[in-house]
Amino acid sequence: MPPTTRDRILDAFQDLLIDGGERAATLDAVSASAGVSKGGLLYHFASKDALATGLLDRLRDLAALDAEQIRTASSGAVDHLIRNSVDTGSPLDRSMIGAYRLAQGRHEGAKAAIAAVNAGRLEAIEDAVGDPAVAQLIMLVSDGLYYNSAIADVGLDASVAVPTDLDALLAVIDRLTPAPGTPSAQELPG
Repeated sequence: MPPTTRDRILDAFQDLLIDGGERAATLDAVSASAGVSKGGLLYHFASKDALATGLLDRLRDLAALDAEQIRTASSGAVDHLIRNSVDTGSPLDRSMIGAYRLAQGRHEGAKAAIAAVNAGRLEAIEDAVGDPAVAQLIMLVSDGLYYNSAIADVGLDASVAVPTDLDALLAVIDRLTPAPGTPSAQELPG
């Protein structure tokens, strides 16, 4: 199904943000990149702030789907998260990078959206492992894998960027994860 005009406009805005930052994502540049008149752009998004809001709404929707996939993955939440912690250029990846570009420009809504995405994923992992500290550690591993995969094409050694033995990494994480019914580190006496 071809993207709607609204989606094409958001894609253009997102791409301009990713490639050139917020200054490059002018209304004129967005309309040209999306192949719509400026009037057509303004019909869907009355301002640059409305574009940002649309992009952040898209990010929240994609992140909600991602959190649900983490929770319901047949391989388990942690396995799913870690194996999918690489930059694949997916719609979620691109929306997140666009939001980061907005946040670099001090867009408060972007900072809040990114925080909400991270909180949703952390909550899904914490629910799966039952220990907030272990969940935080898993999220940091996920973030590190993602970051290294995202910069791998700029000269980082591929063996460092994305480990080839994710099974070994997951085995280490599994050893750190408490068995169901085991008290978390925060619940143990002083």
